[in-house]
Amino acid sequence: MRNRLKDAIHGERPAPKCALITGATGGIGEAFARALPEETHVILTGRDENKLAILRAELGDRAETVVADLTKVGELDQVIGAAEAAGCDLVINNAGLGEYGDFLAADFEKHRTTLRVNIEAVLELTHKLVPGMIAQAERTDQRAGLINVASSAAFIPVPTLATYAASKAMVLSFTESFAAELADKPIDILASCPGAVKTEFGSRAGFKGGAMPGAMSPDKVASETLSALGRQTTVVIGPVSAGAFTGVAFARSTFGQMFMRASQVMERMGNRD
Repeated sequence: MRNRLKDAIHGERPAPKCALITGATGGIGEAFARALPEETHVILTGRDENKLAILRAELGDRAETVVADLTKVGELDQVIGAAEAAGCDLVINNAGLGEYGDFLAADFEKHRTTLRVNIEAVLELTHKLVPGMIAQAERTDQRAGLINVASSAAFIPVPTLATYAASKAMVLSFTESFAAELADKPIDILASCPGAVKTEFGSRAGFKGGAMPGAMSPDKVASETLSALGRQTTVVIGPVSAGAFTGVAFARSTFGQMFMRASQVMERMGNRD
């Protein structure tokens, strides 16, 4: 399985030199760490020091860990510093959480934490790391990569997961827009939108119903996401989700590219006046 996953990014796109993976203590983040090829150095970050240590021991010298709570400014800065020091050319914003139940039933601080992890940390890591990644790619004549893990929930309202779904809609919209803005730069940008996945997300969110029928393995999500990097702007993963939203995702991406081109044309025309 691991060799098959590693083969997913070998082809048109060379293996990354270094990848930062947030939310690497389990689920999709852990699967990304295992899916990347052995020549890729990985920086694993999450809140659970013991789980990070176990994964680091498995991956060996090519892995380093940064124990961090992404809601805390100082700890987020440590993650950014580690990625910059290692010269990461791939950032995988995978960390995410949510609170299951009626919006008003949950303490607002839980909603605030969801927004800080799912949105603010993604934006800050992107804003602070991508300029250096682009500069490095231009110097080395390579391509950098940015993967933001959203969700198929980004396309629809999801009662009882309202804040989570809205946050992932933000991640999707931002990633599509950002990809259009940087279309002429040496960086591949991708929003990954998986359907139900066999992770601990549901239980941590407070859902008591167990895994949803047809839930995918994290390995499948990591494999298909890495395969899509450099080929498209949004990938929808899962038989039901892909059937329902792939066309919508393509239309959204196309509109973003057209809007950007139109804006550039209007700007050039304005500069001539």
